Amino acid sequence: MTPEAGRWDALYAARTRGDVGDGIAAVLGFLGVADLISFAGGFPDPRTFPRKRVASLLGELAAAGEVQAFQYAPTRGLAGALDAFADRIEAGQGCRPGEGELLVTSGAIEALELVGKSFLDRGDLVVVEGPTYLGAIQSFRGFETELDAVPLDEEGLQVDELERRLQRGLRPKLLYTIPDHQNPAGVSLSAKRRSALVDLARRYGFLIVEDVAYRELGFSQHAPASLWSLAPDAVVQAGTTSKILFPGVRLGWAAAPAGIAERLVSAKQTTDQCAGAFGQRLFEEFHRRGWIDEQLESSRALYAQKCERLLGALERSLPQGARWTTPHGGFFSWLTLPGGVSSTELALRAAERGVGIVPGSLFFPDGRGDESVRLSFSLVDELQIDEGVERLASLLAG
Repeated sequence: MTPEAGRWDALYAARTRGDVGDGIAAVLGFLGVADLISFAGGFPDPRTFPRKRVASLLGELAAAGEVQAFQYAPTRGLAGALDAFADRIEAGQGCRPGEGELLVTSGAIEALELVGKSFLDRGDLVVVEGPTYLGAIQSFRGFETELDAVPLDEEGLQVDELERRLQRGLRPKLLYTIPDHQNPAGVSLSAKRRSALVDLARRYGFLIVEDVAYRELGFSQHAPASLWSLAPDAVVQAGTTSKILFPGVRLGWAAAPAGIAERLVSAKQTTDQCAGAFGQRLFEEFHRRGWIDEQLESSRALYAQKCERLLGALERSLPQGARWTTPHGGFFSWLTLPGGVSSTELALRAAERGVGIVPGSLFFPDGRGDESVRLSFSLVDELQIDEGVERLASLLAG
């Protein structure tokens, strides 16, 4: 490191100092290599992007002399966008946010930041799933909190284990969960556990933060009740349009009890002031014209096909002792490696063989997970899935 590179180290806030090990940093550096067969990034497939419709709509708005799309928006969101979000929530969850219970955010990650700004002080406890979304870990750590990870299984968060910890004195302010097609594990919370979880939240007085980023990407039409629809008094729901529209528009929402929503709006005023008006108008028009539902139909089919191909390749190629989850939606499967194999070391070797994977330890707040790997099937070229899995398998066999 040059003297200039370390010049400001002593002045950085403690909460901004990374705790990702050198091995993981080296792995992530490999992921920019050209011609990599990448199971790493949880990005949508560009084939789902509605380029022609966006171009047509932009021209239409400009020709009509639209001002709203090009101006600042109210902090809570444009009235049309709020109504469109409420429509979609009601259609998909059977419950509509009431007056003052909804705001538009710059993606789901901003909703998490607003919750953190509104609720978290240094040393507060947040319960997360183990494993969970890396962005949530980083967001909550930014408020200098303590994180406790409750394990998952094929039915999602182990709510009975959470209850045991609560009975032993665990007292979180927040519990963060991705109940539908979870990132990174690809599992969904069972209906029975959903009811039990909201009962625990009410009994012990913690707030559930429900991330529904993948809820609309189920491969079948059936979806269990959302936690917010079961307990709108005890849940803040964070959502995003990045997977159902496209991520270039940084747009999402938060649904919460009116008093909490008002706090989130206040926090947003000193975060980004307002979500982009152009993105809000795009979303509103795509919703009104039925284009989002059309796009979702083709997106679900594409991701289901990729998922099926990945699972088939894993079944054919991986050695005995390897296990993986069977997703029914979303972007991810969670691979548990045969005994003694380090995912950090495997990721380095895999990158050298032209395959990108993400070590499981990134998805835990306490360094666990090195025996696991997140595999994303959303962006990888479908024709390269078999070859990528075969290369991984050869490393595990060698």
